[in-house]
Amino acid sequence: MSIDKDTARRVAHLARIEVAEEALEPLARDLSRILDFMDELSQVDTDGVEPMTSVTPMELKRRDDVITDGNRQDDILKNAPDAREGFFAVPKVVE
Repeated sequence: MSIDKDTARRVAHLARIEVAEEALEPLARDLSRILDFMDELSQVDTDGVEPMTSVTPMELKRRDDVITDGNRQDDILKNAPDAREGFFAVPKVVE
């Protein structure tokens, strides 16, 4: 497919890109090459080819989705400036 300067100007306008007049001809050539390459790719037979997410086969490591309290209360309360009876202690703000 061949793109002319007017089409390149229109594409630049639609993309909201300011293109100088002298740059329209190279832009038209580049767009034509891109469309030719896309046409070439569309001719490749991909029947029976499964989609892939990576070039190497991988499986995600998974764990059981179990709800727990984390069993880390003591570790967390070590960071508190004041902790009492298993809770953060804060100054009284309401009389």
